[in-house]
Amino acid sequence: MIYIALGANIGDRAGQLSAAIDEMERTGLRVTKQSSVYETAPVGYTEQPSFFNMVVEVESRQSSDELLKTLQQIEQRLGRERLFKNGPRTIDLDILFYNGEDIQSEHLTVPHPRMQERAFVLAPLAEIAPELVVRGRTVASWLEGLPMTDRQDVVRLQLLTNLVK
Repeated sequence: MIYIALGANIGDRAGQLSAAIDEMERTGLRVTKQSSVYETAPVGYTEQPSFFNMVVEVESRQSSDELLKTLQQIEQRLGRERLFKNGPRTIDLDILFYNGEDIQSEHLTVPHPRMQERAFVLAPLAEIAPELVVRGRTVASWLEGLPMTDRQDVVRLQLLTNLVK
């Protein structure tokens, strides 16, 4: 399976997540599972609005490089501008896991190199794939191992649980 993290903190955050899912489906990715939406504090550069984050499971026949290009094109279509590292964004799409493969290339590292440190990724991923093993541990155990201070900044939004139409 393929897992993709989605995040947005500019404009209509829920609308951006929904538009990204629509674009994924339009480009041939089949969304098979999706997490709830979580509101999360920014990491790195903190002088910006909070994020809406979620994770989707998709099926695709695209190679990992093709998938990366597809996701970058979706980001562009939805107004993503890369002004500086960890800055605000209309949409961010990251490949977390690609069919169990370890990928190290100039443009892509999978599993995502910092996912086990980020509650905003682990909480939604644990919701849909708690037993997925990443770097020798389940996603659920990675999440449980994070400090409570990291986990408390990730709040599941009850009203935004199903963005796929």
